[in-house]
Amino acid sequence: MPPTASQNGREVVPILDFGGQTAQLIARRVRDVGVFSLLVRPDISARDLRAMNPKGIILSGGPKSVYEPGAPHCDPAIFDLGVPVLGICYGLQLAAHLWGGKVAAHSRREFGRAQLHVESPNELFQGIPDRTTVWMSHGDQITDAASFFSPLASTPTCELAAVKARTRPFYGVQFHPEVTHTPHGIDLLRNFVFEICKCEGSWKMSDFAERAAAQVRESVGDAHVICGLSGGVDSAVTAALLQKAIGRQLHCVFVDTGLLRKGERTLVETTFRDHFKIDLHVVDAEKDFLADLAGVTDPQQKRLKIGHRFIEVFKHKAKSIPGATPTCLAQGTLYPDVIESGHGHSGQSAGIKLHHNVGGLPAELGFTLVEPLRELFKDEVRKLGAVLGLPDQIVWRHPFPGPGLAVRVLGEVTKPKLDVLRQADEILLEEIVAANLYRSTSQVFAVLLPVQSVGVMGDGRTYESTIALRAVETEDFMTADWAKIPYDILGRISNRIINEVRGVNRVVYDISSKPPATIEWE
Repeated sequence: MPPTASQNGREVVPILDFGGQTAQLIARRVRDVGVFSLLVRPDISARDLRAMNPKGIILSGGPKSVYEPGAPHCDPAIFDLGVPVLGICYGLQLAAHLWGGKVAAHSRREFGRAQLHVESPNELFQGIPDRTTVWMSHGDQITDAASFFSPLASTPTCELAAVKARTRPFYGVQFHPEVTHTPHGIDLLRNFVFEICKCEGSWKMSDFAERAAAQVRESVGDAHVICGLSGGVDSAVTAALLQKAIGRQLHCVFVDTGLLRKGERTLVETTFRDHFKIDLHVVDAEKDFLADLAGVTDPQQKRLKIGHRFIEVFKHKAKSIPGATPTCLAQGTLYPDVIESGHGHSGQSAGIKLHHNVGGLPAELGFTLVEPLRELFKDEVRKLGAVLGLPDQIVWRHPFPGPGLAVRVLGEVTKPKLDVLRQADEILLEEIVAANLYRSTSQVFAVLLPVQSVGVMGDGRTYESTIALRAVETEDFMTADWAKIPYDILGRISNRIINEVRGVNRVVYDISSKPPATIEWE
């Protein structure tokens, strides 16, 4: 079970996760208005919930029907804790089902936008228009619950689109207020946490930094901690927070795999060794990684070989750090990692990713895991990085894959190919930054394709490589759309790459969305 609110002195609104695709979004939206929220198991006991001292409770949506065998249920005693409860979609139907109401498949299912009519305004709909658009995603409806629900709002095909319990502090909505397709959804959630739950909105990143640093000091004690730095925002913020918490007990290892972007090693050394005065150990392992990748073309084999080599290099370096016997391993595990690993609701450690999160090391070296960011979403990590004083170029940098450029060189990876890709990627990022598009795009990178084509340069025929440009916009990286970069900027990028990068005579732009494509090519 996660740390309780009473232990860390903050307001909390737990969310019982019944498997809905947007359960994480609920937590994000509640945090966005200044109240800490986290997902918990749907079968958490009322006793454990009470120990969290919640200001309110939210029941998420879910893919099943409440009357199906094996459908997740909650402890009915939750409704008797005396704190407000908001049921969303499945959460509303589950409350009706547990109280003896009828829930059944409806002849007219609702998937998509619907027009909501607020018939009985109360604190849940304060400041929300009487008629507004909401996002529906359900096939079941409550068909008999008049004895314990008062209707608040309806749609043309759903009489009980929003309700309030007659005798308990329970509110329910059949639509999804957490998605952007419900324009006033954030207002409804704000009303729930402030007007109904009486929260104060005390969730602040500066407070989190102090609290997290204190928790690290308490859990680590006199032990030394080793942290794998990748140059990415997650590991960078982890290192900065640990430096604040334990100072000289922290030892960072940066492995130069030879698969990094241009200037990556210099940026890490300048930031962490020179600015933060962190004990930084840099390992030059380019030859080993490239030797492992010789002749390898399968993307998964690339990842496995890189992960295995990284473990060997990291393990060797960790054992050789002078004057320290590290017993703890720090990782930049984030809240979505915890949830998606399947362990987030039981308090177990998240599944460890290859390469940057140093897969396999805790078991092999007997390390105790230190994961100070495991309660945070990506945007919150950036906010924490700013609070800790990290430079913008690290705080706001785009995600970079663990295997590095190896999965952006399609086919066999060689040093000449990496050098070509590094030059093209640097030009791309320079122009994106110059056009003030870096913050408005979520990820931008170049890919070297295993394709050569005919071209003309001067009066001569060329037969050279192709660079693909990829730029996407996304909120959560689960889905993404290609970024509509202005043609003149794309033209400038293309001209520079073809003119400045020897060996490239063609540039293409990837206009695929995720799904069906992935963001990375491999």
